[in-house]
Formats: sequence, C-alpha cells, structure tokens
Amino acid sequence: MMVKAVIFDLDGVLVTTDELHFAAWKTLAERIGIKNFTRADNARQRGVSRMASLEVVLEKSDREFSDEEKTALAEEKNKMYVESLSALSRSDVLPGAFEFIEYIKSKGIKAAVGSASKNTPLILEKTGLADKFDAVSCGLDTVRSKPDPEVFLTAAKKLGVDPCRCAVIEDSNAGIEAAKAGGMYAVAVGAAEHAPKADISVGSLESLYKAMDIFA
Repeated sequence: MMVKAVIFDLDGVLVTTDELHFAAWKTLAERIGIKNFTRADNARQRGVSRMASLEVVLEKSDREFSDEEKTALAEEKNKMYVESLSALSRSDVLPGAFEFIEYIKSKGIKAAVGSASKNTPLILEKTGLADKFDAVSCGLDTVRSKPDPEVFLTAAKKLGVDPCRCAVIEDSNAGIEAAKAGGMYAVAVGAAEHAPKADISVGSLESLYKAMDIFA
C-alpha cells in the first residue's frame, strides 16, 4: 500500500493524558455518588466524545439526569481536566512520537491529528507538537464521534489526500473501527494492540519502526 498521509489519534498515541482523563472522570463520579468507577469503565471511554464518555459514568448511577445536567457535568469534568493540563510538557509525549513524525515527513508523507478531544489544540501546544502536523481534525470541527469516521475523513479532506491513501494510528477499538469505516489503513497501538479489525498491530510507536515498509 502506498501511504500518502498518516493520521494520529492523540490521547494514548502521541501523549500520555489517559491518567488525567481517568482522574477527572473518577472525581466527577464520586461527587455524584458513584463510588465504583473503574479503569475498566475508563477503557470504554477511549476514542469517543465527551458526552458519550459521560454516559459510561452515568449508567452506573441510580438516578436519571436531564440534558441540562449532563451538559453541566461534562463541562465540570472538562474544567478539571483542562486545569490538569497546565503541567503538561514535551516530556509527556510518548516515546518514538517525534521521531516517527519526522521519519514519515522525510518520506514526503503528510501528517495529521484526528481526535475527538476539543482540547486537542491546547494539548498540541503544551507538548511542542503543534507545528509538527499538516492538519488537525478534532471535536471542535466534527460532530459525530468514533466509531463514525467523520474525524478521520475531515483530516483527510484537510490534507487533500484520498482516504484510501491514509493510515490511521489508534489506541482504541472505536478508533480502529472508524478508520476502517472511512476506508483507511488501520494501525493499532497500545491498548488497541489486539483490535480484531486492525490491519496491523504493534505495542507502541517505537515498535512501529519494525513495520516501516508500509510507509516507505
């Protein structure tokens, strides 16, 4: 396959913000009386929108929440999360990320970020990644969350590259499904290493160097 662009998910692929998300969701859950929000619950939130993630929390509650309450809860969680991003730096970029981006760009391959997070621009700026990409597609300019392919198709459109010439690097099953739904090559890393629909699975961006032939 001749890849002309690589689209990276953000959390868990490029940067280590997963723990910050977990801490914020757990704090919110406990405030509204949910004491059993676990890492397994948090894993189900990978790759999906903030409101979809909130539903994972609220399904553990005995009460019903109005749309207005849900919006307020999502905003409360995001405020906690954004505050925790103040300490984010280049050191929070996962091993191999900078090097891999530089490698594909040296081959004339375009690079983009495709993330459901509305905080994507802030995270990229704080970690020194903002100027490394040709395009960014995130929750600020998309409506449907993964496994819908919108965020990746938007990235491909911004890059001016046909989706079938794009490879997506993802750490969630929802993200892998979104990539395949968009007609793209799907690379599973980290938590999604065993995703059944992935075209190739690796442990990390560092180990992706072993499969460089698809980007050559």
